[in-house]
Amino acid sequence: MPTLKEKLARGQFVVTLELDPPRGADPAPVLAQARELAGRVDAVNIADCPMARLKMSPIAVAALVQRELGLETIFHLTCRDRNLLGLQAELLGAWGLGVRNILALTGDEPARGDHPQATGVYDVDSTGLVRIAAGLNAGRSLAGRELPGTGFLIGVVANPGAGDRARELKRLEEKLAAGAHFIQTQPVFEVGVAESFAHAVEPWHVPVLFGFLPLTGAAMARNLVVRVPGISIPNEVLAHLDADPTCGPSLARRLFADLAPLGAGIHFFPMGHPERVLACLAPQSTVAASPA
Repeated sequence: MPTLKEKLARGQFVVTLELDPPRGADPAPVLAQARELAGRVDAVNIADCPMARLKMSPIAVAALVQRELGLETIFHLTCRDRNLLGLQAELLGAWGLGVRNILALTGDEPARGDHPQATGVYDVDSTGLVRIAAGLNAGRSLAGRELPGTGFLIGVVANPGAGDRARELKRLEEKLAAGAHFIQTQPVFEVGVAESFAHAVEPWHVPVLFGFLPLTGAAMARNLVVRVPGISIPNEVLAHLDADPTCGPSLARRLFADLAPLGAGIHFFPMGHPERVLACLAPQSTVAASPA
């Protein structure tokens, strides 16, 4: 069975999606969600205390999903909660557990979450974390000590709808120069935004998985715009959702079909509802990835 790394390398269209770890010590809820999608997606992302709220370790959940379901995972690792020693230790532990894919993130500020008194470490940002992971891949620690090399597939995040496109692309270029291998984007709701982003990154020849968040209604859409920085939803889409509250699934399937040819794959944000992913994948897409 080819790995995610192999699929991206040969230009196969891939589908990934993001799952939150459980709030407590019981992994059953996230395993149940992942089980619904086994065989329909190529890998699942396991978030790292998203929005700075306490959740189970993403590495532990990723290892359990792989062991119990045989479904490949991408674990998120943030710079918020770990110093330079901790980041390297987590990466080595993940590799030892068989988790081969990482998404490098700076991480939300603790003040945004449920432990605002927690200290944000931030010894490095996401670019620095990519550099650390790339160093381990090359068989050396940050201190320069030789180690048995890892082989992580290193992913990073980008926002195609960022207000300052030039700054966003500059930061992305720095992450790629540090050793990143693929990009997963924030949710995109406009085909034109995705087309423009795909054109901008085309010279870098890096696989892009466009973020996709199926909308269920106008209230959800407006809440996202207010609460999530960087998200923009066209007025035309809001008008459709206002006029027909049941049109969300059909709009999602149409956007999925329009976005799929623009990148190497699609990255779903199911918001705790795997059935929204299944609705877009039925029948499962066979779109070929673009050369980018």
